[in-house]
Amino acid sequence: MSLLELEKVVIAYGKVEALKGVTLRVEQGEIVVLLGANGAGKSTTLRGISGLIHPLAGSMRFLGQPIDRLSPQAIVKLGVAHVPERRRVFPGLTVRENILLGGSSRVKASRRQLETDVDHMFAVFPELKSFANVLSWKLSGGQQQMLAIARGLMSHPKLLLLDEPSLGLAPLIVQQVFQTITKIRGLGTTVLLVEQNAHMALSIGDRGYVLETGRFVAEGNPETLWNNDEIRAAYLGSRKPA
Repeated sequence: MSLLELEKVVIAYGKVEALKGVTLRVEQGEIVVLLGANGAGKSTTLRGISGLIHPLAGSMRFLGQPIDRLSPQAIVKLGVAHVPERRRVFPGLTVRENILLGGSSRVKASRRQLETDVDHMFAVFPELKSFANVLSWKLSGGQQQMLAIARGLMSHPKLLLLDEPSLGLAPLIVQQVFQTITKIRGLGTTVLLVEQNAHMALSIGDRGYVLETGRFVAEGNPETLWNNDEIRAAYLGSRKPA
């Protein structure tokens, strides 16, 4: 049984179909990458999985359980956390308060347990520790991205959905973000990653899917995708890096 299975999923905004029969799977312990141009349906796929929008057709299962009609809150409790595009931290809260908020779905956790987990997040993201009591709007873009990921991990997810974590970041910070994603997988969390930086994403991914206007046009391991000249030229960049 796969951790996550989507079969022939159709999602629409009004009369416009954003996903047109998408089928994918994510296995425990993988980093799976969704690639494609703007408007291809990558973010819609994550929104569907996390319950922010429900499919018109098809099925979605997490650990074998249907999640097609569940609320976002119920899906989080099952073990799925969604870190949206552009971070969306709470600017009027401190770094510590933002991270604590990520554990709000864990209704049986004590305050002491949550505080212990916050300290663990500071160990995973040491660059945030000195900003614990700083309002989050004062952080750099890269620090805010780390904060958003830390907040997502506070729900103890089995699957972490990451939407464009490198967006708007300097190249050096992008490298740090991708190193962090690899570290997260090493700690036992499976990752489904939406990313436009195809080369960086495939460098850490186990498998990838390429979307075009709501349909998958290719899938496979990173080497297969990157060495397909037609796919690379059309969707991943015109040439391989030197």
